[in-house]
Amino acid sequence: MSGQGTASPRYPPTSPTASDSTFTKRQAEPATFNVNRHVQLFTNFDDMRLKPPLLRGVYSLGFDKPSAIQQRCIVPMIRGHDVVAQAQSGTGKTAMIAIVALHLASAAFNHVQVLVLSPTRELAVQTHRNVEHLGEFLSIRAHACIGGKKVGDDIRRLSHGGVHIVSGTPGRVFDMIQRNLLHMNKLRVLFIDEADEMLTMGFKEQVYDIYRYAPPTVQVVLVSATLPSDVMEMAEKFMTQPISVLVKRDGLSLDGIRQFYVDVEQEEWKFDTLCDLYETLTITQAVIFCNTRRKVEWLANKMRDSNFVVTSIHGDMNQNDRDTVMEAFRAGDYRVLIATDVWSRGIDVQQVSLVINYDVPLHQESYLHRIGRSGRFGRKGVAITFARSSDRRAMGAIEKFYGIRIRELPADVDKYL
Repeated sequence: MSGQGTASPRYPPTSPTASDSTFTKRQAEPATFNVNRHVQLFTNFDDMRLKPPLLRGVYSLGFDKPSAIQQRCIVPMIRGHDVVAQAQSGTGKTAMIAIVALHLASAAFNHVQVLVLSPTRELAVQTHRNVEHLGEFLSIRAHACIGGKKVGDDIRRLSHGGVHIVSGTPGRVFDMIQRNLLHMNKLRVLFIDEADEMLTMGFKEQVYDIYRYAPPTVQVVLVSATLPSDVMEMAEKFMTQPISVLVKRDGLSLDGIRQFYVDVEQEEWKFDTLCDLYETLTITQAVIFCNTRRKVEWLANKMRDSNFVVTSIHGDMNQNDRDTVMEAFRAGDYRVLIATDVWSRGIDVQQVSLVINYDVPLHQESYLHRIGRSGRFGRKGVAITFARSSDRRAMGAIEKFYGIRIRELPADVDKYL
């Protein structure tokens, strides 16, 4: 395939021949990693031999030390290796993607060279913003290709060429490929962010369809906070001798987060319990997670009826409304955001100090993503889960999965915030 002609799909090898957010302004976290091959640690950005304008962008933001996952993964990625990178929330994975994308993309070539796929529009936009901020002194052009926005905007940006990095959601990206507007024939790197969700049934077919259009030489990078074994097995189908940098299971719990539960025997008791907490705790900002859109809307309306100032977000809202909610919450216009798991992955609001699981997560992996919204980048935070008697087995499974102990909420919980 040559030039920018009609896209044609390819198929992954069946038998291969065979590591969020912004930077942390602190020393690398003492995480314990499993690495399948020798990986050299680079404890400062200078030794990574990044492009000088990119390095200037890194330092201009006031951050001078790479995080643990960045120390291990940036150099293998820029050297062209397929990489599986797993580390907990708040460790700089999204910034890592942006750094590698900017280093590998070249302004001398007028085509898309890096594609970053994310499960949510918000995370795709956040990755795009990381690229723009870090690439301030480069001539690299990036575009956020997401659903919920006017298709015409994507058509205008992509049809004229000159976009080097695309950060998008699978549905809109594949639409642009099929329209012969997003040309994959010269793609250099494919990042799959939040790979545990992207490679499950919800997105698996879309990701596979997109991958089929990439050239055989494309470098593939999987990034996530959790990577179940079935996802790892699936990844082997389209990765070649990947370097795996995986945080050990017993290192997954977030040290800065104090985790508690409240026994609320009946569903009807949750709301009164929530109101009591809301009135007694000193909260900068908080996120309350529910399992369904309907529960989010019901709880938001009920709290407003009780004169609480809250806002809410879920996946069924149109993109403009979601953007408005996020901007207002980031600006501090609301202390409380009620959300489904659409908000649990990779979206950082630095003032969030409390996460409340109004419902116990349906999936064990979601627990880590949810509580990772508080205590980001080494700050203190508290996670409180409302558990009915019927939730005890699920709570026990979460404790076993992460090797943690979730304690009953103490009377003096306010001291942890």
